[in-house]
Amino acid sequence: MADQEQEDRTEQPSEKRIREAREKGDVPRSRDLSGALVTLGAMSALVSTGPSAMEHMRTIYRLGLSYSRDALFSGNLAGHAFYSAAHEAIAIVAPVAAATVLAAVAAPTLLGGLNFSAEALQPKFERLDPISGLGKIFAMRGLVELGKSLLKLVLIGAALVILMRNWQPEMMQTGRGVVGVGIAQSISLLGRAGLVFGVILALLGGVDALWQRFDYGRRQRMTKQELRDEHKEQEGSPELKGRIRQVQQQMSRRRMMQELPKADVVITNPTHFAVALQYDDGRMRAPKVIAKGVDVLALQIRHVAAGHRIPTVEAPPLARALYATTDIGREVPAALYVAVAQVLAYVYQVKQALAHGVSPPEPPRPDVDPELMGPYRDN
Repeated sequence: MADQEQEDRTEQPSEKRIREAREKGDVPRSRDLSGALVTLGAMSALVSTGPSAMEHMRTIYRLGLSYSRDALFSGNLAGHAFYSAAHEAIAIVAPVAAATVLAAVAAPTLLGGLNFSAEALQPKFERLDPISGLGKIFAMRGLVELGKSLLKLVLIGAALVILMRNWQPEMMQTGRGVVGVGIAQSISLLGRAGLVFGVILALLGGVDALWQRFDYGRRQRMTKQELRDEHKEQEGSPELKGRIRQVQQQMSRRRMMQELPKADVVITNPTHFAVALQYDDGRMRAPKVIAKGVDVLALQIRHVAAGHRIPTVEAPPLARALYATTDIGREVPAALYVAVAQVLAYVYQVKQALAHGVSPPEPPRPDVDPELMGPYRDN
């Protein structure tokens, strides 16, 4: 069943899938690569600091055997010897420890990056299930791990046999000569052997890193249904999206109707289109559209305009052009400045005529480029 399920996972993982996996602590990791880098770092530091380590060891040796008469009768002898020896020991261990820590941090960074997940620290009792454990052993990953372990055993064992045969004379000399020389030879042999083992582990670690990246990508692959479900979850169902658009449109219309009483003029088609303009020459560079609509909404705009005594001017070409070119809250385009100015001038003349009791002028017939009407040219 598990193999069949994995065969169905043919799609590359999405960013959301990868992100969720990292949050759970599931990132590509190679224990072989980490072990190789730690071994190489520690042994390289041991070999490079061998001479200085010998000097620190001689100092520790001298501290335990040579004291002056005053120091022997001093109450601070034990404390002084301890702190001096500890200081020398730290000087020996510090380079190796620092190289080990750096290698331990660098190994996961090279493969999967640094990642901390609190969820990965939570205990999972299903891991204690022996049946599930046996299934993992005989699964593909378990067989690969078994093969890698056997390969490491064979390669490291073979390297150990070869080194012991080639270095046998040097190993025998470490216990026959001067103590200091023997210790130095032992450290050198240990460091060189560690470097050889580290190189072998590095080769295995490089291969394992490639396998871990491949296996991680394979495990994170998704089925077509999972991709569809995730897309639906992110984008939302069509019904929900339609409902959201409906609510947004209702809110937009409500705000538009609240702004409509501020209009200076409403330009109509006269029945299909209605566009409300506002203009304040002290604050605006050009008139702006504060409401517009077609059919039922246009009728509502005309009713509100009539209720607030906002002048209404019939100019079908201009109404269609304004509706096609200008969004709510935007200034009218420069190509319509002259036509809009004629309408605003007419509204001002009508107000002046009514105030002085004279006949109002004839409504203007603005000339509008048909291209500005867009798809509404024939409405």
